[in-house]
Amino acid sequence: MQARHWIITAAAGVGGFAVAALLIALTITSQQSGQAGIASIGGPFKLVDDTGKPVSDKTLAGKPYAIYFGYTYCPEVCPTTLFDLTRWIKKLGSDADKLNYVFVTVDPERDTPKLMHSYLSSFDKHIRGLTGTPAQIAKITGEYRVYYKKIPTSDGSYVMDHSSMIYLMDAEEKFDTIIAYQENDASAVAKLKSLASAPTS
Repeated sequence: MQARHWIITAAAGVGGFAVAALLIALTITSQQSGQAGIASIGGPFKLVDDTGKPVSDKTLAGKPYAIYFGYTYCPEVCPTTLFDLTRWIKKLGSDADKLNYVFVTVDPERDTPKLMHSYLSSFDKHIRGLTGTPAQIAKITGEYRVYYKKIPTSDGSYVMDHSSMIYLMDAEEKFDTIIAYQENDASAVAKLKSLASAPTS
């Protein structure tokens, strides 16, 4: 599955994806080793949630959170990730409420709050959808070093190629680690439990 996604990306000729992936990998490696990173992960943003309520980075502050970037028209990667996250949330038990879970669209042209609300009804109720203007989405994806690109299809529509990891952020909005696409349950749940049990200031 993951190999297939890389093959599709390469076939589309998206050279920027490799650069973005390398940047993220180097940033994560340097942060985990305690060294200065190439670029930080996360930052200020202003969006709206799937009920139309304004949301900012300050809304999430004070509680660790998992944040994933995708879109509702995604044929495979996004629903797979959200179903995985739904399963992991259930495995967390009472610890599930110690975290926030956010799904941010990279397709703001189509993903209205109403559509996102309907889409997320298929997944765990803890997961909150965020959307905004193209400029707002460009800002938050820039803050999180997220790769995304619109790719036209033969029927006149388009799909969005995008990064597929879940970012884990602590209560002070600092990057902790990632959960990779289709990471095994034991590893993913352990990371979420660790984040939920981390002390807050």
